[in-house]
Amino acid sequence: MAERGRPRAFDRTVALRGAMEVFWELGYEGTKLTDLTGAMNINSASLYNTFGSKEQLFREAVELYGSTTGSATARALREEPTARGAVEAMLRGNIDMFADTGTPSGCMIVLAAANCAHQNRSVAEHLAAHRRGTVAELEDRLEQAITDGELAPETDVRSVASFYATILYGLSIEARDGVPVERLRSTVDQAVGLWDTLVRQAAPRP
Repeated sequence: MAERGRPRAFDRTVALRGAMEVFWELGYEGTKLTDLTGAMNINSASLYNTFGSKEQLFREAVELYGSTTGSATARALREEPTARGAVEAMLRGNIDMFADTGTPSGCMIVLAAANCAHQNRSVAEHLAAHRRGTVAELEDRLEQAITDGELAPETDVRSVASFYATILYGLSIEARDGVPVERLRSTVDQAVGLWDTLVRQAAPRP
């Protein structure tokens, strides 16, 4: 039997992507209801009926970002056969996204709630948890490299992961500040060049 009731008059995914780009560009607190309804092409009643609240909408937008535009990190860590290659692909892939003129600059996870009033601390903590998750994913990839014999067991996985995550987040801020992509790529060249200094290479297997 066909479902009764009025069909939704808008595409939820398209509307959510519109909200994502507004939050990405203006930040959580800088985004007004009128910014959202304009970008989503819906009225305020439809927004609240469909997404519940501004914060719930933001959290959904963050998840959409992570699974689409912001997926370069997860993809690199999952697909590259070596840890060094994964880190380099992570940094270069994110630069391409940060500098894409078709979307807001920088990284939504870094920039959308950098400063929040006390009543919105849950929003800032939500993004902080995502950033901690990225560091944890890097640590896991380096631990796998130790297991695979690519890196020596005494490699300081936590410090290496923190270093490259800090580079990644700094690149996001520089991209938002308008630093030319050539300079961002030069920073990545320098960071990748430090790989052998930061990690301990495993002894060749006999």
